[in-house]
Amino acid sequence: MASEDDAFETLYARGVTDGLPVIPPTAARVAAAVEASGRSADELVGLVAPQHGRATVQRIAINAVMAGCRPEYLPVVIAAVEAMCDPAFALEGVSGTTDAVTPLLIVNGPLCAALDVNSGVGVFGPGWRANATIGRAVRLVWANVGGAAPGVISMSTFGQPGRYTYCIGEHEQESPWEPLHVEHGFTAIDSTVAVLAAEAPQVVVDARSRSARDVLTTIARSGEGIASHAIADLGDTLLVVGPEHARTIAADGWSKADVRAFLLEHMRAEVDGARVPKFRGADALHLVVAGGTAGRFSAWIPGWPFRGAPSRLVMRAIGAPH
Repeated sequence: MASEDDAFETLYARGVTDGLPVIPPTAARVAAAVEASGRSADELVGLVAPQHGRATVQRIAINAVMAGCRPEYLPVVIAAVEAMCDPAFALEGVSGTTDAVTPLLIVNGPLCAALDVNSGVGVFGPGWRANATIGRAVRLVWANVGGAAPGVISMSTFGQPGRYTYCIGEHEQESPWEPLHVEHGFTAIDSTVAVLAAEAPQVVVDARSRSARDVLTTIARSGEGIASHAIADLGDTLLVVGPEHARTIAADGWSKADVRAFLLEHMRAEVDGARVPKFRGADALHLVVAGGTAGRFSAWIPGWPFRGAPSRLVMRAIGAPH
């Protein structure tokens, strides 16, 4: 039996952790995080499904401190929580689904480098405090403020490691195309965070192809089984293109629009004996460049395939009070 003054065990017993040790959210730590956000502690950022808990700046700060965030990370966490609460994200459905989706955060703009958000080698892996703690903070807000407790409301059949933390940066310096946030109407000097209801990465290996068409043929074939070979009209899905694959594709003059058009045409599902497009349209396919510069890999990040109320990728500017 743990002693009552053991903060880690006390917080675990209260059911407010993700199973891993957390940083005790002392008044001083929470106040420092709130101050770094530039917002009032009682400002309401959003109502977090499924229980529509009030995510104030202070409550978000408490969870960010527990996750291990530095104070300067809080504006990213706040923007991600705001995006997650957007009706287009469909958090209530994502919270109760038996699928293995969880919010994936994609950071763009100057803050990605300033906060040392990893976008390169091992982008989905451990080793970077910003990635690990920002993603973890959003998950804790979802559980502690929104009530998405595993096995109670959150009924994912398998779950996935991304439900601990799921946060990456886009490797904009290695991308031959405009970055994700610029595609969505922001400027290159804006800093943003996008949130996508996402399954775990499915890595695509093609070390031999040396043309855009050949690389994308491999990627298309690998993606036909997302959700099921017989499910079409899928919602928002992310393709993470490794820098080596991106260089090969761009060297043939292919734009992001060309990539989407090719994949939409060549990724098909078997439905009632017919081969139909896998996705509902080109706007459901989001592309970012990320990962290390050595290795000819890309990765599919399948979205939530529920057709009734599909979850959309939602983006917010970081540090923009409302």
